Order: sequence, then C-alpha cells, then structure tokens
Amino acid sequence: MRILKNLFLALFVTACSPGGSHGGPQTQQAPPTAQGYYQQALQELSRDSVRQSQHLLREAIRVAEREQDSHTLYLAQLQLAQSMAWSNTASALRMAKKALATYERMPDSERNHIILLDYVGTYASQLAFNDDAPFDEALSYARRAYELAVASRDTLGNELVSQTLTSLANICWAMDEHAEALRYAREAAECAPPSLQLGAQQVLARCLFSCDSLAQAEQVYRAMKPGEDLQAAYIVQSNLAKLALRRHDTEEAEAAIDEAFVQAEELYFDALQQKDEYYQASLAEERANERLRYEVILHRRTLWGVLVLGLVLLATFGFAARAQLRVAASRRIAEAWRRKHEVDERIHDTRLLRQTQHHQQQQLSAQQEMLQQRDAAISFLQDFILQRSEVIRKLGASVDRHIVLSPHEWQEVERTLNTIDGNRFALLRALYPGMREEDVQLCILTRLRLTNRAIGNIYAVSISAVQHRKLRLKKDVFGEDDPNTTLEEVLDALTMNSKEQRIKEELTH
Repeated sequence: MRILKNLFLALFVTACSPGGSHGGPQTQQAPPTAQGYYQQALQELSRDSVRQSQHLLREAIRVAEREQDSHTLYLAQLQLAQSMAWSNTASALRMAKKALATYERMPDSERNHIILLDYVGTYASQLAFNDDAPFDEALSYARRAYELAVASRDTLGNELVSQTLTSLANICWAMDEHAEALRYAREAAECAPPSLQLGAQQVLARCLFSCDSLAQAEQVYRAMKPGEDLQAAYIVQSNLAKLALRRHDTEEAEAAIDEAFVQAEELYFDALQQKDEYYQASLAEERANERLRYEVILHRRTLWGVLVLGLVLLATFGFAARAQLRVAASRRIAEAWRRKHEVDERIHDTRLLRQTQHHQQQQLSAQQEMLQQRDAAISFLQDFILQRSEVIRKLGASVDRHIVLSPHEWQEVERTLNTIDGNRFALLRALYPGMREEDVQLCILTRLRLTNRAIGNIYAVSISAVQHRKLRLKKDVFGEDDPNTTLEEVLDALTMNSKEQRIKEELTH
C-alpha cells in the first residue's frame, strides 16, 4: 500500500510540474524576471511579432516595478513607446515620458538621458504635426537633449550632437521655420559621424529645397551615397526629379523619374520577397509550436488520466481494507450472539421475504390484468366507432380513386375523432385559432393513419406534395424543426400534454 501511495504521489508531482509533459524529471522553473521578459520581448520584435512583444514588455514593466529594477523598467517603457509609435503616437508619447521620469529618478548614464529626451521630443513633434498643435513641448525636450549633448561632447563625441541637431531641424521644418531648420541641418551635417551622415544629408537637402536653394540641394542629393539602402536611393532620385521639374528641365526630370521608379520597383520586390520569407518562417514556426502544444496537452492528459485511475484504485483498496477490518472486528464481538440466533433469523427473514414477494406478485398480476382489460376495451370501442362511421369507411375504401368530402362529412369525421381522442381537434383549434381549415383536415387525415397516397387522392396532388404540406404544417404552425419528428408524433404529443395537464388540474382541485 505504501509503495502505491509513493508511486501516485510521484505521478501527481510529475503531471503538475512545467516539464512533466516531456516524461523526464525536471526541476520547477522560477518565475521570469523583468530582464527575462524584456529579452523575450526583443526576440519577438526581431520576428516582427508586435502584439506578443508588447504583451511581454508590459509584463517586464509590471515585474520591474515590483522588483524595483529601474534600469530594466525605463528600457522596457522606451521599447514599448517605440513599438506603439506607428499606431498610437499619443500613447507612445505618454510611455516615453514615463521612461524619462523613471530614468531621472535613478540616472545611470548621460547618454541614455540624451536619447530619452530626444525620443520624447520626436514623439511630441509627431503628435503636434498630426493634431496641428503647437510644437512648444517638442522644442523644449529637443533643446534640453541638445544642450546635454553639447555639454557631454568631450566624453560622448559628436554622434548625439548631430542626432539632436537633426531632431531640432525636423521640428523647425515642421513649424515652417525653414531658415532656422536649415541652420540646424547644416550644423548636424558638419558634425555627423559616417553612420549618421546619410540621414543628416537627407534633412539638409530637404531644408535647402524648402528654402529654394535648388542648386545646393541638388549638390547634396548627388553627394549622398545610399549604397544598398533602396529606400534612401528612391528618396534621392525622386527629389532630383522634383528639382528638375522645378527648373523645367524635362529630360533630366524624365531620367530622374525613371531612376526613381527603378529604385521603387527594386524596393517593392525586395519587400515582397522579405514578406514572403517572413510569412513562410512564421508559418513553419507556428506549425511547430502547435504540434508541440498538442503533444504537451496529450502527455499531460495521459498523466492526469493515469493519476486519476491510480487514485481511484488506491481509494478502492483503502475502502476495501477498512471494510474488512470493520467486518472482522464486528465478527469477533458478535460471534457468540450470531451463532445463537442465526437459524431463527434466517427462518424469519425467509418467511418475510416469501410473503413480500408473493404479495407483490399478486398486486403486479392484478394491475397488468386491469390494464390489459382497459386497453382491450378502449381499442374495441375506438375500432367499433370508426367502423360505424360511413365517412371514415369512405376514406379508407380505396386509394386509387379521387375522393371528395363535403363540409358536413368533414364535421362528422372531426366529431367522431373528438369523441374517441378526448376532444383532440377541439383542443387543437383552441390552441391554434389561426389554423386554416385545410390544415385541420390534413391533421384529421394524419390521425386516421391514411397513407400519403390516399391523402394525395383526396386532395388530387402527388405524394411529394403531401409530404411537403406535412413538413410545412409541422414547421410553420407547430414550430417543430426536427426532421426526424413526424406530424403524427407532434399530434400525439399535443394530446398527451393536454391529458397530463387535465389530470394535474383534477388532482389540484
């Protein structure tokens, strides 16, 4: 017994453990930390799983707040803001402000401070541009980021200075302050490292174009080296086409437009190829995950089934052993008394049993005889009444000729059936006052157990038409949609319910 208990306890622990479905002994894993959730979210982002990554980032924020992990907290908040930027700029701005507030409570790097301020300023400018609102808040954050970048230039270099100047240029350009935007863009291009040179040149060329410095803008665009960046190449060629159109140079504009279309086609087909590869990889991964989940569920259910079966067997063995102990104890205590009275009790019990069985058999036989006599009498009376009715004999006389009944004959048949069936059709007319007379007649013919062929002769229609009328009557009038239930069963159930209700009322009174 102890061995069985230990075995089922081991099965229970295995089934409840996270790795129990794989069949091997594994230790229970600790709940993920905030850093663990954050790393999982980055992996989902690398696979373009935006919804799952946002869920993991929110979990990372929740756990980081509980663990008081400020570093992971503001990183997760900033990453969530970036994820929401394209769909909901207002939510992205609020989340970026929370990240900035989290960092400023426990700062760890001046570089991160500048990046956070720049992100907040960028989201604020996007929201102001979309809502046609003032850019004061965006300028405030961007200038703070620029001032910190200039103050930290000796330690951090010119990268953050160029980045913040580019943000200021974009904000001023959105405010239609093109001269101020051009000044910031020139400074950003002068101090931009090679990694940021392409973006700084793009902003500078756009500002020159807005200030009508077309020659300088063209010079900057032609100096740009997009390399394998198809989107940047398309931007360069499309803007060169705009410049040519501005100068009314048709041939140059046509060549630039052709080149821009080539770049756009390459960009489009490259995006299509990447999209197809991504969907194929996602589909394969989803299938693998689905198969793994199915196996986990199957193994877990198997283990639970074995566990439940074992517990049932264990309980059965326990109850059996306990019952045996109780019986043994009772036998030892009452052994002498049972030996003395055993014969008398058996004789007495046998007599009582025989008397009870004999009495029950007599009652059962009497009831069966009464029911048989009553059923025979009822059947005899019903058949007798039906045989006496001339109209009913007329209906059942032949199924190969057209039969016509007068209204008086229909009334006679209905009265006869009401007498036999306890006013079945009077009840039917009371419950369904809107029934047509031809529907009542169809119910009468159905009660007489006439075949569909005989009913078709009465109405001069085909057998399929009779079946269709029965189905329509059953569905439209009685509300019965079950194709397996016949019209005869519906009428019998109606009569039975009426009888039961009448018996209940009589018993109540």
